[in-house]
Amino acid sequence: DVYKRQPLNKTFSLMAGTAILVSAALGLTACGGSAANAESAADKTKYQAAVSIDDFGGMEGLEKAAKAEGQLNLIALPHDWSNWGGVIEAFKNKYPEITVNEQSPNASSKEEIDAIKTNAGTDKAPDTVDVGLAVAVDSTQYFAAYETQGAAKIDPKLKNKDKLFTPDYTGVMSLGWNKTKYGDVKSIEDLKDPKFAGVVSLNGKPAEAGAAFNGFIMANLANGGDLQNLQPGLDFFKELKSIGNLNTIDVTSATIDSGQTAAVFDWSYNQISTRDRLKGQGVDWSVIVFPGTEVGSYYQQAINKEAPHPAAARLWQEFLYTPEAQNLWMKGGAMPVLMEQMEKDGTIDAEAKATLIETSQPPLTYSPDDSARITSWLQQNWDKAIGN
Repeated sequence: DVYKRQPLNKTFSLMAGTAILVSAALGLTACGGSAANAESAADKTKYQAAVSIDDFGGMEGLEKAAKAEGQLNLIALPHDWSNWGGVIEAFKNKYPEITVNEQSPNASSKEEIDAIKTNAGTDKAPDTVDVGLAVAVDSTQYFAAYETQGAAKIDPKLKNKDKLFTPDYTGVMSLGWNKTKYGDVKSIEDLKDPKFAGVVSLNGKPAEAGAAFNGFIMANLANGGDLQNLQPGLDFFKELKSIGNLNTIDVTSATIDSGQTAAVFDWSYNQISTRDRLKGQGVDWSVIVFPGTEVGSYYQQAINKEAPHPAAARLWQEFLYTPEAQNLWMKGGAMPVLMEQMEKDGTIDAEAKATLIETSQPPLTYSPDDSARITSWLQQNWDKAIGN
């Protein structure tokens, strides 16, 4: 089943991405010895152990607890990545009593986990993370088991059996490039042309960032590899580096706008926001999915098991798995995990759905075990071949 292409949905979209680390929040800290503070500490511990909304006595109880905390720390959620900006704004409008703290929009999935470790035990720690599958599988020791009401409707094959992380949205891996300056790209081999000197990039390092991981898989498929044989992909990037075309700096909107990264492997939803932004600058940012290289992988939501604001973290998760938030992701070019369910329920935004693109075939997906194995291989081989 390694080669199985799950029919997630033939429709995928173009969307954008990075990350938002959390700034300091005033959490519920037990200081002094008052009964009120002791009760707050006890509540925090209780909320950190909550596995469903039932542990709060329902939505009203969860909302009350989250509003009492008054803070929510988010990380790695750039506003132009799958319309995270719209999702965050909708949550803030719905719960004005909760201050949303955002930081580090360009952080990788690995850096999100690093933030949990670095800020452990403080009010600065992320309450939740949005990470690629490879990092999620490798980081379960930091996550709390929790299932939202909406996530209960997700296909069990897509979910972690221990409810430690939950799929949220996906796109299809693609190549975007400045067509105005570099002309057509019809094959991945075209990226070896000297005209692309120093401008071809992955969005991060493959063993650390979900976008880069899947960009590597796409390139590996385009060069004759598969989920078992990864060497063709590594050889391709090694050759790009040797001829001077590979650029390993972190990709941001600034590096794209400046031309430092003019040909980028990234999620389709990130490419569309880049295309729309550059259109106003007179630049044709074109996007291609090479036939036979369609790759799809859901990002994963997880709650920090030591979240400084555990009730707010769970309220945020409940919100993300509502039709409102899922449709907002779709407006950003992403395919939300509850898309098929919303179609059945009649809650889908038909106008947003109509903007999604179709792939020539259902995208290749892979299991958590595949993800862990490939990540381990990349950790052992990428830096030796490409460098830090």
